[in-house]
Amino acid sequence: GSEAVGEQGQEEEAEDRLKEHMDNLLDKSAKTRQVALQSLRLAFSSRTLSEFLLERRLMLTDSLEKCLKKGKGEEQALAGTVLTLLCLQMGSGPEGEEVFRSLKPLLISVLTDSTASPGARQSCATALGMCCYIAAADLE
Repeated sequence: GSEAVGEQGQEEEAEDRLKEHMDNLLDKSAKTRQVALQSLRLAFSSRTLSEFLLERRLMLTDSLEKCLKKGKGEEQALAGTVLTLLCLQMGSGPEGEEVFRSLKPLLISVLTDSTASPGARQSCATALGMCCYIAAADLE
């Protein structure tokens, strides 16, 4: 009984931390955004969070879009990685397709921008390929 209560408390605490990291993606400080992206990358790659992310995917997609548009170098690279992991979490259903469709033009934009850092371009290329493989409904 008490183990289940302890697990429930840990789960809620973890979700609160994730919400905080998602909020930090909109911070004015690039360093704060990068730390939040690193934390989300770790969380998304270590646990299945599809239920938690399902209701927050639009807010998270908007935040990642801002990081890709306004960020530089490392921030863009991290945002691409987090986007890839978000697509993996959402899967091949309509939710994953929606995330991919909304960010595809921006990924292509960063990828083809010769002034973007090589790390950002590589991360966006990986995100584009993985998300296309996982979530694109259109075969082309």
